[in-house]
Amino acid sequence: MSVTKVIVIGSGFSGLSAATTMADMGYEVTVLEKNDTPGGRARSFTTDGFTFDMGPSWYWMPDVFESYFNRFGKSAADYYNLKRLDPSYTVIFGEEDFVDIPATMPEMHKLFESMEKGSAEQLDKFLEQAAYKYEVGINQLVYKPGRSVTEFMNPRLLLDVLRMDVFQSFYKHIRRYFKNERILKLMEFPVLFLGALPQNTPALYSLMNYADIKLGTWYPMGGMHKIVEGMVQLAVEKGVKFEFGQDVQQIEVVNGKATHVVTVSGVFDADVVVASADYHHVEQQLLPKPYRSYSDSYWNSRVMAPSALLFYLGINKRLQNLQHHNLFFDEDFGPHAHEIYTDPKWPEKPLFYVSAPSVTDASVAPDGCENLFVLVPVAPGLQDTPEIRELYFNKVMDRLENLTKQKIRNAIVYKRSYAHTDFISDYNAFKGNAYGLANTLMQTALLKPSLKSRKVHNLYYTGQLTVPGPGVPPSLISGQVVAKEIAKEYAAPVAVKV
Repeated sequence: MSVTKVIVIGSGFSGLSAATTMADMGYEVTVLEKNDTPGGRARSFTTDGFTFDMGPSWYWMPDVFESYFNRFGKSAADYYNLKRLDPSYTVIFGEEDFVDIPATMPEMHKLFESMEKGSAEQLDKFLEQAAYKYEVGINQLVYKPGRSVTEFMNPRLLLDVLRMDVFQSFYKHIRRYFKNERILKLMEFPVLFLGALPQNTPALYSLMNYADIKLGTWYPMGGMHKIVEGMVQLAVEKGVKFEFGQDVQQIEVVNGKATHVVTVSGVFDADVVVASADYHHVEQQLLPKPYRSYSDSYWNSRVMAPSALLFYLGINKRLQNLQHHNLFFDEDFGPHAHEIYTDPKWPEKPLFYVSAPSVTDASVAPDGCENLFVLVPVAPGLQDTPEIRELYFNKVMDRLENLTKQKIRNAIVYKRSYAHTDFISDYNAFKGNAYGLANTLMQTALLKPSLKSRKVHNLYYTGQLTVPGPGVPPSLISGQVVAKEIAKEYAAPVAVKV
């Protein structure tokens, strides 16, 4: 069947990726965005001379971004300038106990050897296997739509899956190589991006360590939103139309087919609908009940990645003892993890993260000032009040000032907080989550919510609640995967390879 009009709901990374890929195939694509600016969680805002990225702040897996732009005969460099950070980030274990993570392997070897004799050789062995997982995982597995077990029936691919420790936990895997507690903390940090404990994360995701150590930590000058600006520019070049301030209220379904998307201010015809908005919200709020694929009990049984309490701070002076990325591991992660995953509640002694992009990029703050982004990972579904936010602001600032040995609060000239209620209000995020669905073994590939509706034959999903999972690179890939699935089932207006 040939179709022409595609409506994409949401302009986050997956929505932009899906829209641009389909427009390149010849579809007539319109993106409906609830907010006034594109980017979803990767929006930015500017005030008092400060430019704040609202969400993602880490640029990992540069090859995934480059591959995306190459698909259209472009390069990331056509849209923004990348700088590799060195150190990649700093881990703060306590007072005067700061560990810079170097960008080069010789320096990384020295760092590991200083903590555990023989660990440099073990690191090389670990990374050799992680490189294999990255090659197979990122270039093959994550591009699978996860709709049928037959996708994985290639004998070579089945062998690869077994070799990649899919059924072993990352926690056990990493302890085959290292014993030093500091090294273990450093190596377990990247998998926390996946939204689950190392004990519940498949060892497959040591590929994240390869991305961290070998491929490096980068920064697009001007801020992470420069990626969004580049993607939007490319989308417009390909003919994508954008409609902002279009809060979708309903997807009209007739005889199992989505026919119209109804917003607060208009009705849009559709041959195909791609939901890049929150999957749960689309299913449970926008679709008539008979056309929902999953029940309330299904959604409530899903393991969600954490939410986050964020603070955007403008500081009227330059700060000391901070790098671009700073991880504060001065408290035990065990109790904090328990308060996120096992007994959800506001944490007593949270770990936290501080990004200071003005260390790298003078354009994001006025002269002589600093731009801070502070993140405290917390359980989704918690009660969020101004009083709780202020309590945790002071908890974090007490430790930040003490550990970096400077006064900061008296230099704050701009302050904004962001948490559960904002994630729900701005993104309709299920339980106010910040990252999507946790990448546990029982929520991998075929076990994720399907990228295609089971009851509405022309409704598809993309983004962090479906394949391949949470994170910016996976979201870029998700949009491409769903576009290819649509082209297989609904003939594209122009000939394309799918």
